[in-house]
Amino acid sequence: MLKLIDPILTPDLLWALAAMGHGDEICICDANFPAQTIAGANELIRLPAVDTATAVRAILSLMPLDGFVEAPARRMEVVGRPDEIPPVQREVQAEIDRAEGRAWPMGSLERFAFYEAARSAFAVVATGEARGYGCFLLRKGVLMAAA
Repeated sequence: MLKLIDPILTPDLLWALAAMGHGDEICICDANFPAQTIAGANELIRLPAVDTATAVRAILSLMPLDGFVEAPARRMEVVGRPDEIPPVQREVQAEIDRAEGRAWPMGSLERFAFYEAARSAFAVVATGEARGYGCFLLRKGVLMAAA
């Protein structure tokens, strides 16, 4: 255990967050997502007892989002209803807004475009989220040193 570090942040997940560079993405996905297939040779981290919003909250407690792009957080669109925002996505949006201290709407990707983008993620975090469409890409930003 470490002080001030969320205990769901496993050693492998802490390593991935620290090793990622500016612009690298991490995929946080639900239990239905083909995580092993999408991760391929990239890092696959399993959090089977954790829901997606809780995982995002823990990750964003350490990782800044990329302020140099319009949508540093993207969600998988609901098939056939791209503008629908299911509860799991609203919960993650609330975690993003809380972590950033402001409203920062997510971008979205069609299901197969999401799969393709997730293939290049630095790591895939497979949660135990049972609700569908609990799949997100978060782009790492930078922390600027004080002058």
